[in-house]
Amino acid sequence: MATASSLLSAAAVRERAHRLLDLGIDGKLDHFAVDVSRLPVTADYVVETTRAAYPDLEIPFHSRWRHFEAGKIDRWGGLVDAAGITDPLVFGRAAYDLAIVSVLLDAGAGPAWHYDEAVSGETFARSEGLGVASFAMFASGLFSMDPADPLRADAAALAVLTPEELGDGFQVSEANPIVGLEGRAGLLNALGRAVADRPDIFGEDEARPGGLFDAVLARAVDGRVAAPVILELVLEGLGSIWPSRIVLDGVALGDTWRHRKLVTDDTTNHLVPFHKLSQWLTYSLIEPLIWTGVEVVDIDGLTGLPEYRNGGLFIDMDVITPKDPTAFERVWKAEDEFIVEWRALTVALLDKTADLVRERLGMDKVSLPLAKVLEGGTWASGRRIAKTKREGGGPPLKIESDGTVF
Repeated sequence: MATASSLLSAAAVRERAHRLLDLGIDGKLDHFAVDVSRLPVTADYVVETTRAAYPDLEIPFHSRWRHFEAGKIDRWGGLVDAAGITDPLVFGRAAYDLAIVSVLLDAGAGPAWHYDEAVSGETFARSEGLGVASFAMFASGLFSMDPADPLRADAAALAVLTPEELGDGFQVSEANPIVGLEGRAGLLNALGRAVADRPDIFGEDEARPGGLFDAVLARAVDGRVAAPVILELVLEGLGSIWPSRIVLDGVALGDTWRHRKLVTDDTTNHLVPFHKLSQWLTYSLIEPLIWTGVEVVDIDGLTGLPEYRNGGLFIDMDVITPKDPTAFERVWKAEDEFIVEWRALTVALLDKTADLVRERLGMDKVSLPLAKVLEGGTWASGRRIAKTKREGGGPPLKIESDGTVF
């Protein structure tokens, strides 16, 4: 019998997503028709996209670190060198501070926003722009309480960060609006409070998100740690930061929503978890561990990310089709069952697509984990096909965002 806490896992995300996909294949869902015969051509498209970007198939992980490299600039490496950081613990904590804060700022910015990077003279938008902008804020010491130690994020500084300060960092103006600024600032304020409230996870001596690096190291066995273990720590430590949604038996379930067709005989009836930002964060916390000599295993214990690029790919490739003819004109909310169904189908279809991509490339889950399929990959393919379908390359669906889900 499932409990509320059992939903705080990638395994629960995967299991329930596949249950809804099975219903979709049987034609029993209310909102989407599913055509799995379109998956092979979708996999071909993903392989084509992957080979174009990575002809040697040396594919990096799908993580926030790719956005810090926008414009093929090694911003993090340059910052570490300039600061003279050599201690692995100092390196790891700073990397975790940066990644955690940046990921929480990574919800969709909207089509009108961009960021002009003074150092490179380049302009970036969407996820790359958010990554470059948050990196610049981190490097400037915006998240640190200590002017002598700017390359950190402190619970105290995060807790009092204002939307105006964040807006300045994002270069927000009437001519350059960003979606969900208040929500983003609120999320960082909540992060500061959560970090201060959990010294067992984030550090007894100094309250900072980067203290999670030490907590993960403490869970390693013989220099190895499993990716789902990192996610467990993320969900436990940061569960309180998400806006009030579903609380079951005293457990805040975060990115978990209701769908009538997901039926169980226990208290978790109708509940479908995703933990998208938490999993995106977990993917982004893997590389700093590897860089400091820790082996990360069971990366495929995490799931694909149910956001609009991956989900858009399956709509644009006609794998899933909305049954409502007005679906593309309406503005949806994250809690709408239509969106919950779309996201669940996306998670399950990413698994099936990944298997087909590996088959075509002659690789396995070890050489091509889901994190690399996403990067190579499905996310890039979702962006690529969107550009051919819609002016501006936006997603196929319109979603009202508060900056904490999409």
